[in-house]
Amino acid sequence: MAHATPSNPQGSKRLGLWLVGARGSISTCVAYGLAGLRAGALEPTGIATERDPFRRLGLRAFEDIVLGGHEISLGDLSRSAGDLVRHGVLTQDLVTSASSEAAALDARIRPGVLDVADVGRADLDPRSASLGGASPREKTDRLTEDLRAFREEHDLERVVVAYVASVEPWMDERPHWNELAAFERALESEGEFPASSLYAYAAFQAGAPFVNFTPNRGSSLPALRELARARRLPHCGNDGKTGETLLKTTLAPMFTARALRVLSWQGYNLLGNKDGESLSDPVRAQSKRRNKDAPLRSILDDETAHTRVEIDYVPSLHDWKTAWDFVHFEGFLGARMSLQFTWAGSDSALAAPLVLDLARLADFAAARGEVGEMEHTACYFKAPLAGGTHDFHRQFARLLDYAEQHGS
Repeated sequence: MAHATPSNPQGSKRLGLWLVGARGSISTCVAYGLAGLRAGALEPTGIATERDPFRRLGLRAFEDIVLGGHEISLGDLSRSAGDLVRHGVLTQDLVTSASSEAAALDARIRPGVLDVADVGRADLDPRSASLGGASPREKTDRLTEDLRAFREEHDLERVVVAYVASVEPWMDERPHWNELAAFERALESEGEFPASSLYAYAAFQAGAPFVNFTPNRGSSLPALRELARARRLPHCGNDGKTGETLLKTTLAPMFTARALRVLSWQGYNLLGNKDGESLSDPVRAQSKRRNKDAPLRSILDDETAHTRVEIDYVPSLHDWKTAWDFVHFEGFLGARMSLQFTWAGSDSALAAPLVLDLARLADFAAARGEVGEMEHTACYFKAPLAGGTHDFHRQFARLLDYAEQHGS
């Protein structure tokens, strides 16, 4: 990442955190969790940036973060919160005490743009549906204006856009994604784009760092990396590492360090929220499976090893995810052994603190004048934009080095 002259990361104004997918489960956990943190009703469990050495960076205080967002579905935040209360993720006391903050966020949510698979959904906001016939340029102009208006209305020093919407259908690469001038010409001429990349373009046009927590293309397109450099903005992604892949990238280095040969690593994921529903579509699941398998294969560095991940939608699980993995490995004397583990957790409760971490780190990077892919955030993602190792221990050491280097 390139650097410019550092500036004060705190300043005198507040930070806007703009959530794309603003009424989804992750955003709901971010909103109510942030309210609980501000009220002193919650401990910052799972928020790494609340521990040393990150606290020495002078990151934006939770009290100084203002939420807004885009959403394509009808409803309100209290409905999403009610679902999470019923399924044991949020407490009723927290939802009740934070009702005014949730209502304020609802009032700041603007209609988003659709991807191809969203057309015809029964729960669509009519305002989003009406944008379906607009040109790509009209869509990005609308999104950009929403971000600029949010910043001005709330007197924000900076806005960070965090993309936490559903998984998009896989789209093969288009030539106009590879160069900024061609990308912008295609915006005028009905070129094809992932919705996530339109959001990333709008964020950069509005001067906002972009965080892609999904396996969607987002800001990974070469044209958008070029735009981020031109606009002198940091960005990071892709695909938040919250559960099974976190475990894989932590355990796999142990096998390689001890020269134990992994013969097979088979995983099964069961999940029931909107993410699970989206991934029941094989076209949407394609990018997710790529990101879940590639880190393991990279660490093992053995083309003969069998690695596979299966993902099944189980509606009754709601926001809870269960992952079961079977590892078959060979040791000295050819002895064959196995490891099995089961990971069960709330997808959104695991993701929400990481979104807060990444928003604060993106804000800090922008304040320092850092430009381009935030390579020090690789430990948060299955498919880090800047590439490099997938070994979680080495990735996290890189993040610690960054904090030590820039802490006061």
